[in-house]
Amino acid sequence: MEHTEYPAVTITDLHVRRGKHPVLQGLTVSVARGAVVGLLGPSGCGKTTLLRSIVGVQVVQRGVVTVLGEPAGTAGLRSRVGYVTQTASVYDDLTVRQNLQYFAAVLGAPRQDVDRVIEATDLGGQSGQLVASLSGGQRSRVSLAGALLGSPELLVLDEPTVGLDPVLRVELWELFHRLAATGTSLLVSSHVMDEAARCDRLLLMRGGEILADDTPAGLLAATGTADTESAFLALIGQHPSPDQHPSPDAPARPRRARHASTDGNRS
Repeated sequence: MEHTEYPAVTITDLHVRRGKHPVLQGLTVSVARGAVVGLLGPSGCGKTTLLRSIVGVQVVQRGVVTVLGEPAGTAGLRSRVGYVTQTASVYDDLTVRQNLQYFAAVLGAPRQDVDRVIEATDLGGQSGQLVASLSGGQRSRVSLAGALLGSPELLVLDEPTVGLDPVLRVELWELFHRLAATGTSLLVSSHVMDEAARCDRLLLMRGGEILADDTPAGLLAATGTADTESAFLALIGQHPSPDQHPSPDAPARPRRARHASTDGNRS
């Protein structure tokens, strides 16, 4: 990948409100390139709002969000960023292959990319099935396959393993690391603490704040704990929650970052 001199994502003093409630208040963080970075925290802590800000579909009060060297949400990022929302962004009345052929045509991705992403997400056996007939986990994999079209430099994945069986979860994490080994940067959110050990780096989030930015081993060493859940609880004790009332992150209508409008990031 080119342009490796800067992080995949740089966020400075980000403020976001949902309705009357502050969700992110002065958040500053960066995401390394070519790594699997986990964004972990309980439901409603602001993870989805942060991810939406990164892909440029969240209106922000103020702050600077830079993605792959460009302002979040700008046209130049549409072919460089893939975004998978919590709700599968697929068409039920089309087959798996038809969905991916459609997305590839919209994105201008090579036709052979459809076969590549079907193989990468282990959907070969379901490629001719209507999406309406798939399980929840299979639908999620179709969304992931769509995000992989065109080989984006940054993948933003909002809880992609929710509802998946343990074997498939392991296979997906192995895929994430294969992608990172080729230079792709991945930001993967989760509220399942045992997935932390699968990440190269961790961002632990609570109440709209980043409590820790460290490697899994560094986090355990810093807190003197044996597992990520215990480390998270230790960090909560060290950082009392601010007096705020963030609204839960409600999934928005599924969108791909590369189709985002350019007015989503207002600094």
